[in-house]
Amino acid sequence: MSNGILALDIGGTGLKAAVIDDTGKMVTDRVRVATPHPCPPQVLLDAVAGLVEPLPAYDRISVGFPGVVRDGKILTAPNLGTEAWAGFDLADGLSKRLGGRPVRIINDAEMQGFGIVKGQGLEMVMTLGTGCGTALFRNGELMPHMELAHHPVHHDKTYDEYLGRAAYDETGKKHWSERVLRVVGILYTLLHYDHLYIGGGDAKHIEAKLPDNVSIASNDAGLEGGAALWRAK
Repeated sequence: MSNGILALDIGGTGLKAAVIDDTGKMVTDRVRVATPHPCPPQVLLDAVAGLVEPLPAYDRISVGFPGVVRDGKILTAPNLGTEAWAGFDLADGLSKRLGGRPVRIINDAEMQGFGIVKGQGLEMVMTLGTGCGTALFRNGELMPHMELAHHPVHHDKTYDEYLGRAAYDETGKKHWSERVLRVVGILYTLLHYDHLYIGGGDAKHIEAKLPDNVSIASNDAGLEGGAALWRAK
């Protein structure tokens, strides 16, 4: 297995891909297209096939998906349409569409976390984009997935509704940044993480001064973390 890994970052706004090596280093430029809407499974498969067609050889595929994933099957897809996706075997569908190559899939925030965390203590990743994703690691080991995106955080608003792209557009950068800072404090009270990394396309908009144990991470980690899926047993 020497041809590299095709890393796919599936988002509610954009689909991104690159070929990476076994360490997670990109060996191609990142390619991107807008996520189709509506986006049922077959539409996504078509979009991904077109996106990756110009990329060089690869022999494995890693996918970060914005929802709950178990054993390659999608349980929830809140920003793509859960009704159309629930129970769909995306690993099998992608493998068949992309030449029979093996596919491993996890939640997109978790895949990004694998490209970010240092493997020391309790580390948390929060991604800000179309919605708000989270992942938790202890000494580099991925902890069971918590779907905080759909948990109430302020009155009747979920994390997605409080911090997602629609909230940013509605409230503006200053007020949205204050919301981010408030959630950073809530998560610390809940988990007492040693370090929190904030990633995703909207992390760059944060204006608030973050605590010393919180930092902004590279958005490329959403692809680079794909190497870890093939190191794990």
